[in-house]
Amino acid sequence: MASIGSSEAAVTVDVHAGKGLVDAGHKYLDVRTPEEFERGHLQNAINVPYVFFTPQGKKKNPEFLEQVSLTCNDDDHIVVGCQSGARSITATEELLKSGFNNVKNMGGGFAAWVENGLPVKPLQEDLH
Repeated sequence: MASIGSSEAAVTVDVHAGKGLVDAGHKYLDVRTPEEFERGHLQNAINVPYVFFTPQGKKKNPEFLEQVSLTCNDDDHIVVGCQSGARSITATEELLKSGFNNVKNMGGGFAAWVENGLPVKPLQEDLH
């Protein structure tokens, strides 16, 4: 598996390794805002924002862990991504510290995913 670095507790994989993990059954947790998510996302991605952008600046989602726990179990294999990789590394570390055991950060985020020509699901496909 291609590892492009790691922080204290979190392992970061590149987008190609991330795609391999997702294709193998890992859940993809997209920690971008709902507005960012609606502009395009990975197929079957779970959107739980880590921060919100407010007129006062970034505000951490106070219910992040609780919201993730509604769709993911402690032992689920999870790949965490955001737009560029900054929010997702922090979110990954928080998930690991709170007891999630199999969490990896996807370096470069959605921007790198798109840049590498990997498949995305635009908003219009979600409409019924």
